[in-house]
Amino acid sequence: MFRSVITGTGCYIPPETKTNEDFGVHSFFGEDHKPLNIPSSVIVKKFQQITGIEERRYAPATQTASGIGAEAAKLAIQESGINPETIDQIIVAQNFGDVLSNTIQTDAVPSLASRIKHVLGIENPSCIAYDILFGCPGWLQGVIQADAFFKAGIAKKALVIGTETLSRVIDAHDRDSMIFSDGAGACILENKEVETTGSGILSASVQSHCINEAGYITMGRSYLPDADPSVRYIKMKGRKVYEYALKHVPEAMKDCIDKSGVNINEVKKIFIHQANEKMDEAIVNALYKLYGYEHMPADVMPMNIHKLGNSSVATIPTLFDMVQKGLMPEHSMEKNDIIVFASVGAGMNINAVCYRM
Repeated sequence: MFRSVITGTGCYIPPETKTNEDFGVHSFFGEDHKPLNIPSSVIVKKFQQITGIEERRYAPATQTASGIGAEAAKLAIQESGINPETIDQIIVAQNFGDVLSNTIQTDAVPSLASRIKHVLGIENPSCIAYDILFGCPGWLQGVIQADAFFKAGIAKKALVIGTETLSRVIDAHDRDSMIFSDGAGACILENKEVETTGSGILSASVQSHCINEAGYITMGRSYLPDADPSVRYIKMKGRKVYEYALKHVPEAMKDCIDKSGVNINEVKKIFIHQANEKMDEAIVNALYKLYGYEHMPADVMPMNIHKLGNSSVATIPTLFDMVQKGLMPEHSMEKNDIIVFASVGAGMNINAVCYRM
């Protein structure tokens, strides 16, 4: 039988560190454009208690989302050992295109995938390059799409990248801006013949809720009263997102695991979108409660949000690459381990993949 197997991973972690203390000098306002009558230092401290984020990374002014995506891609290709000219598809998950530092306009023409293919120097015209917009679950959706193309006989090798420079679309006067960061992660996915118990994607589950939920993460004007209303920034209804994710993500993850035929006790690691520490913990605990357990296993959920923040489409591939490379010594994986990927984000969209190492 054939399965979609990850044969190489890579990530780009930006060099600029932005600590919580750096936000202590900001003036924060509410959605009503009125000052928050709480000292910024108190806001920052409460933020860390809720999200777990201590610091985040920002890309250098000279870099773009496509640029850092290409860096992650090079590492994934190198680790896989494949000839780049044999890649059939380059799928790039992103949400804001290339945003130049200190500008307000996104640039997504040509697509970031086309730009990355250009940087990689791939000449093969049958290597199809395109972007995917699916909120934070975009990279995982790219993996699911590549798997579908493999099953359809259209492709055999895919480069899937998640890349974002969220630091350039945040409102410095919105306390939610402290969540977001920059980064890129990538993988090479290949259609390989394996044994029944061999490596690869076992199952997937995807949902979109787009009625009331469509407005939970949007673009809007700055909370600063005198700000130019024509300039838009990423905005999030944090409580609504939390409630939505806690209700729907565990169910989607369970659906994915059940479709795979594996037992929840076989799951070694869960790589969940690094959105908010307490939210992620609540989601995974809720998943285990669906199977009759009171709590998740202590070592099942790796996290890098404390130091890297929420880089949207880049969080899962970055986290997976770090564990693969031994950069998180408290977590490890071995051949035949069962892992689950899961994400939630703007749309609102949810997806999950069950995978055997």
